[in-house]
Amino acid sequence: GRTMAEQWALVSDFDGTVSADDFFTLAAGRYFTDEMLEPWREYLSGRKKHFDALNEMFGRLRGLPDLPAFVKNIPLDSWFPETVALCHAKKIPVYICSAGCDWYINLLIGGLIGKYGVCLVTNHCDYSVETGLVMKRLPEDHPCYDDNIGVSKAAVVKNLKERGFRVVFAGDGPPDILPAREADVVFAKKRLLDLCRRENIKTEPFADFRDVCRCIKEI
Repeated sequence: GRTMAEQWALVSDFDGTVSADDFFTLAAGRYFTDEMLEPWREYLSGRKKHFDALNEMFGRLRGLPDLPAFVKNIPLDSWFPETVALCHAKKIPVYICSAGCDWYINLLIGGLIGKYGVCLVTNHCDYSVETGLVMKRLPEDHPCYDDNIGVSKAAVVKNLKERGFRVVFAGDGPPDILPAREADVVFAKKRLLDLCRRENIKTEPFADFRDVCRCIKEI
């Protein structure tokens, strides 16, 4: 078999990386008035933690019986299933790390998570039409706990590296710069790509998961 030095793992962000756009952005565009976005503005101006702002707004998604159907229609990267299947065949563990929550991620890719043993590291969430989405923080002693966004993606990458893995990371947003700094191979798009360029972090071309798939094939 392969030596420890050649063991790889894939760590990916979810919103805007596996899915075409952030669940929150899409849901807000569909269901929110501008006034309902006030917690997000408070987060952007540094007055609120990301987790708390998101949780406040998620709680406003009440009385919407069509929300699960809306979630299921969010477009996903068409190459993602193939990438996960290839990783499974090559015994490369896959971690999906998200500052969002497990409720909508499971609705979208729960089948793949179950079939291929994907590890989902995100905030837990309970949903009902009456309460909307209610997120719960990871326990503070969890190795991937983060006070601001709930989940430390960088801790996931560091943990894998400590266990002897080399890590491929894929992401798109500003918080993804932290795991990108730790990873061995980085697939970056949108805001993350700009940040990586600013920090001289080498990135791979990333139009969609076909690029990631190509990289995994060569490992």
